[in-house]
Amino acid sequence: MPDPTDSLLSVWYISTRLKSYLPEEIPDSARFTSNVPDSVLVQRLEKMNSFISLPFNETVKNYMILYSEKSREKMEHILGVSNYYMPIFEEILDRYGLPLELKYMAIIESAMNPLARSRAGATGMWQFMYNTAKSYNLKITSYVDERLDIEKAADAAARYLQDAYNTFGDWALAICSYNCGSGNVNKAIQRSGKRDFWSIYPYLPRETRGYVPAFVGAMYAMTYYKEYGLVPEPVALPHYTDTIMVNKNLHFKQINELTGIPVETLRELNPQYTHDIVPGNEGPYVLKIPYQYTNSFISVEDSVYTHKADSLLSAKVLTSVSSGGDGGSIRYLIKNGDTLGSIARRYHVTVSNLKRWNNLKSDSIRAGRYLTIYQ
Repeated sequence: MPDPTDSLLSVWYISTRLKSYLPEEIPDSARFTSNVPDSVLVQRLEKMNSFISLPFNETVKNYMILYSEKSREKMEHILGVSNYYMPIFEEILDRYGLPLELKYMAIIESAMNPLARSRAGATGMWQFMYNTAKSYNLKITSYVDERLDIEKAADAAARYLQDAYNTFGDWALAICSYNCGSGNVNKAIQRSGKRDFWSIYPYLPRETRGYVPAFVGAMYAMTYYKEYGLVPEPVALPHYTDTIMVNKNLHFKQINELTGIPVETLRELNPQYTHDIVPGNEGPYVLKIPYQYTNSFISVEDSVYTHKADSLLSAKVLTSVSSGGDGGSIRYLIKNGDTLGSIARRYHVTVSNLKRWNNLKSDSIRAGRYLTIYQ
């Protein structure tokens, strides 16, 4: 007979899994159960030789089971996209001499979704708030939000973690501060009188307590996913890309129509350009394209900038984009059941603005398409 607590916990998980990014906040009283004995879980943790202490307790066990057994669909997607993103993160972390395992933080921050956005406004795979992003030199303009730039955001996260470790001298505390800020960690240290995660655990904000255990759970699942029969989901992102330096304004549709690169592929590789426009007139910007299209791009490079520029990059279009101001913008994927009214309420904007920003003539929208929303 299944454990009734585990059954109730599964109901809780199913009801919340679509409402938030990993890590889900597991109730303190909840307990997951697994067919894998505790002794095996402990042995596997020890074999991981982690750069942080990995004590085994009920909280850590819950997150180990959550990531490896209760989040199968989500973890298989993460495993698929990690083949593309994790080597990028490893290279950046190695550049700063940081533990490569820190790459797994992107899982608990955003489930490795480069367009992730929290209710509080944290944006991108590494979930930077506006002010923190600015303090780590991430550019946020009407055209560009570098919180969505895979490499630049990861570089900023690495610098933040380096600063946090220099402050606390402990990786668990540095990781913890990434979620709640160094101020809250310092308050917890002062209240507990100690400087280790499990001692300050009761004094941390409730939503932060599961952060380090979730990190351990994600790292465990990524290490032992084969033992649980998890299969990486096939993804369309190319393994090899080339970079083009852009020094003039360039629209993704110009590239698409002259080279054949799908606009969606350009968006996936360059999510920082929030209006499908590389603002090269402001200065040099990097554009990523699939490697197999490099020769095609070079062959049309002289003409791609002028192709339909009068319409795609008209003064009216550029003025409309610039009117968004220096607050950044997001691309919202329309889901079944969405209406302009519900989306406007969610992001505290008006329906008329949504229609103006997206050149909509009516209130009709279609699932699967994107809306641009200014902060």
